[in-house]
Amino acid sequence: MPHIRVMLDYFHPWPNSAGFYVARARRWFAEAGLDVELVVQDPGRGDTLEYVARGEVDFGVFPPNRLLARRAAHGQPLIAVAAVNHRGLEAIQTTASTGITRPRDLAGRRVALNPTPRGLAMVRHLVAADGGDPDAVVTIDAGSRELTVDDIEAGEADATFGTYWSWDALRGDLPEERRVTWPVDEIGAPRYHSYLLGTNERLLTERPSLVRDFLAATARGYAAAAQDGERTLQLLERVIPYFPRPLIARSLALVAPTWTDSEGRWGVIDPARTGPYAHWLAKHGALAHDRDWDRSFTNALLPAMAG
Repeated sequence: MPHIRVMLDYFHPWPNSAGFYVARARRWFAEAGLDVELVVQDPGRGDTLEYVARGEVDFGVFPPNRLLARRAAHGQPLIAVAAVNHRGLEAIQTTASTGITRPRDLAGRRVALNPTPRGLAMVRHLVAADGGDPDAVVTIDAGSRELTVDDIEAGEADATFGTYWSWDALRGDLPEERRVTWPVDEIGAPRYHSYLLGTNERLLTERPSLVRDFLAATARGYAAAAQDGERTLQLLERVIPYFPRPLIARSLALVAPTWTDSEGRWGVIDPARTGPYAHWLAKHGALAHDRDWDRSFTNALLPAMAG
């Protein structure tokens, strides 16, 4: 039974990884002849794609912009084989006390984010899309830290970008009625898959049946995770026991609908979403070029039952 290492999308598991854990717990990976180990990254050794590129993990979950950037700048043989999310999970978050009521109000205010070229471009895009002055936004370097609404209320910033509306935005003690959270795909962001699942092209070429079997079991896991929330919640509590049960439950309920597309299919990477997003990234300097964006992924090994 081949040992397969899969690197998840964050510094720790959260409900977006539920499908992998369900597939393993119900022995669907084992039935496919796979011994699957689920791991998280050590930021000191790079992001998930660096692990995949070095051959230290067989599969990884990562944002599409990072995949496109590595292929465009370095020609790395990395490829996405499934979509995990069919929405952007990022949000702009603020609190009622700031007086910010719409994206254009961010002009002249302090927005905390990880100031990558993409992150900066996205904030500017969202402010401009609402008729605001993107040059007037004051950015604060939050690095990898995700500020909560409590941090905003304490005056560390006036708003944040990059928080996930289905996870980080749920944390903090501030009452719900005093929170303001805007999913970016509801305020003018280009459409994109928040996370893709991918591998090295070498594995795809040399062991396509292994990739196919892994995807079939994973698709089954995500379907079960969405359908049986209570059982999934009990499993997640064992792998992320340091977060409160209500937080995990609410996050699971919010993120599960993003696992399938409008036709109820898991895994299908949408070229009508990926192409325009690649063009947007290149236009805003977050990508060296958008040539051959369509070679960064394949849907060919997805199971017929992915839905």
